[in-house]
Amino acid sequence: MKVIFKGIGKIFRAIWKLISFTRQLILNLFFLFFIGIIFFAFSQSGEKPSLPEKAALVLDLSGPIVEQRTYINPVDQLTSSALGQPPVQENVLFDIVDTIRAASTDNRITGLVLNLKGMAETNLTKLRYIAKAIEEFKQAGKPVYAVGDNYKQSQYYLSSYADKVFMSPDGGVLLTGYGSYTLYYKSLLEKLDINTHVFRVGTYKSFVEPYTRDSMSDAAREANTTWLNQLWAAYTTDVAKNRHIDVASLTPELSSFVEQLKSVKGDFAKLSLKMGLIDELITRPALSQKLIEEFGSDGENSFNQISYYDYLPTVFNTDLPSPNQVAVVVASGAIVDGIQRQGTVGGDSTAALLREARLDDNVKAVILRVDSPGGSAFASEVIRNEVDALKLAGKPVVVSMSSLAASGGYWISSSADKILAQPTTITGSIGIFAIMTTFEKGLENMGIYNDGVGTTPFSGVGVTRKLPDGVAEVFQLGIEHGYQRFIGLVSQYRNMSLEEADKIAQGRVWTGQDALKLGLVDQLGDFDDAIATAVELAKLDSYELRWMEEPLSPAEMLLQEFASEARTQLMSMVFGELPAAIQPITQQVVTDLTTLSNFNDPKGQYAFCLNCSNIEK
Repeated sequence: MKVIFKGIGKIFRAIWKLISFTRQLILNLFFLFFIGIIFFAFSQSGEKPSLPEKAALVLDLSGPIVEQRTYINPVDQLTSSALGQPPVQENVLFDIVDTIRAASTDNRITGLVLNLKGMAETNLTKLRYIAKAIEEFKQAGKPVYAVGDNYKQSQYYLSSYADKVFMSPDGGVLLTGYGSYTLYYKSLLEKLDINTHVFRVGTYKSFVEPYTRDSMSDAAREANTTWLNQLWAAYTTDVAKNRHIDVASLTPELSSFVEQLKSVKGDFAKLSLKMGLIDELITRPALSQKLIEEFGSDGENSFNQISYYDYLPTVFNTDLPSPNQVAVVVASGAIVDGIQRQGTVGGDSTAALLREARLDDNVKAVILRVDSPGGSAFASEVIRNEVDALKLAGKPVVVSMSSLAASGGYWISSSADKILAQPTTITGSIGIFAIMTTFEKGLENMGIYNDGVGTTPFSGVGVTRKLPDGVAEVFQLGIEHGYQRFIGLVSQYRNMSLEEADKIAQGRVWTGQDALKLGLVDQLGDFDDAIATAVELAKLDSYELRWMEEPLSPAEMLLQEFASEARTQLMSMVFGELPAAIQPITQQVVTDLTTLSNFNDPKGQYAFCLNCSNIEK
C-alpha cells in the first residue's frame, strides 16, 4: 500500500510540475512578445555607428561562421546589449570576406587586428576563404596583427596569416588535429529489446553503423582516415608556410611533444614561442601600448579602432538593380522534404528559390552554394529537377561547394553545368539507406502483444510489430533502386559509365582534390571562382549578385524565439538536475537518437553522410 501511495504521489508531483511549467511558459511568451515589440521599435530608430578618421579594423568575431544566417534573434540581442555584452550571433561567411575586402581599399582603415577569442571552431574550407581576404588586405600594404590570450585550432589558423602573432605569457596554442567520432548504440538497443532493421547500398555508407555496431567498421575507418589526413595536411601546410616552420613540427609524436614540454618546464606559452607558432609573449598593458604606437591613441588608453560589428553596417552595395543578375541560392544544412526555413534545406522552399530565379528575366545565371551532408533523397531530387529546369531555360547553373556537399548534397549538385569544390571540401558519399526500429520484443517482455488482421502484407507494419521478411525484402529493393537512380545521375551528368560511377560511389567520402581526379567535380575553386565561371557561361560583360532568400517577418522571428524559449525550458526540466559533467553526454545521446526523427522522406530513403557532419576540430 505504501508503494501505491508513493507512486500516486509521484504522479501528482509530475502533474503539478507540468502545470507549473505551462504557467511559466505562457508568462514568458507574453513577456517575450512585449520585449520584441520594444526591441523592434528601438532598432528602427537607432543610429548607425560612425567610423573614426583613422582606425584599425578589429576582427572580433563572436559565434559560429555560417553560409546563411538562420534568423535574427531580437531577444538575445536586447539581453546582450542590456548586460553590456557582445551579442553571440551567427556570422555570415560572405559578410566577413566582403567587409575585410572593403577595409583593404578604405583609406580610413589603417590595419587589421585579429582578436578571435570568441570565434567558434570552423571548417577549414570556410577559414581558407577568410584567409584569402586577409592576404588581399596585406597586399594592400596594411599591417595585420593577431592578439590573444590563448588560441584554439581555427582561431590560430587565421592568426597564422598575420604579420605578427602576440600571445599572453600564460597562454598557449591548442592544435588537436581533426577527428570523426560518434557514439554507438547496438548493445544498448539490444538490452532494450529494440530491433534495428537496416536497408542500404554502399560499402562505405556508415550512417547506420551507430545503430548496428558498437565500433567503427574497417571500411569506414579506412575512408575516414584518408580524408581526415588530407584535411590535416592542408591545415599544417598552410600554417607552416605562413610561419616559416617545418610541417612535421606541427604533428609531433606524443613522446617528442612531452620531451619538448619538459624542456620548458610545462610552460605551454614558452613552448609555443619556441616552436615558432607565435612571435612575442606580451601582457595586455604592453600589447595595448604597442598597438597605440602603431595605430595612434583614441584618447581613452586604447588604440584607434573599430569593431567588425560596427564597421559591417557601413559597407554597402551601391549598385543599382541590374538587368544582368547572377542569382545565388544557398543550400545549407540537412535536406528535408517540404518548406523549411534558413538553416535547413527544404526540398520545396529551395526549389521555389531556384524557380524564382528561373522565372526572373533579369537573372542570367545561378550559383547553387552547397554546404550540406544530405538528407531526404526525395527532397534532393525535387531540388535537382529545378536545376534541370534552369538549364532548359538557357540559364547556366554553377555549383559552388563549401565545406560539405556530400550524399544528398552531391545529388542536388550532380546535374549542374559546372561543379566547383575546394581541395578541402568533403563530397561524394554517394549511397542510399533506410533504417527502421521495432519494439515488439520489449513489449512482449512487458506482457504486451500485437495481433490482428489486414488486407495486405503491409497492413499494420509499424514499430510495434515484427517486420515480415518479405516486407524487409521490398524495402531493400526500393533502396537498391534508389542507389541505381543516384549512380545513374552521376553516370549521365559526369560522363562516365555506370560501372565507373558505382566504383567511386558505394557511399565513400572524398575530398575535393580527390573528387576532381575522379571526375565528380569540374575544377577546384572558391566562391569567387564560381562567380567568374557563371559570368563566363552566361557571357556577361557586367553583373550584379542577387542573393535569393525569403527573410523572416518580425512576427515569424518572435514566434521562432517563443519556440526556442519553450525548448530551453523543457531541456532544463529534463537535464537540469543531472550532474554537470555528464550533461554534454546526455545531450549528445538525445541528438543522436533524434536525428532520424527529424527526417521526413516520403519513402524513408536517405542520402546522408554522418561522419562528414561530425568532424571534431
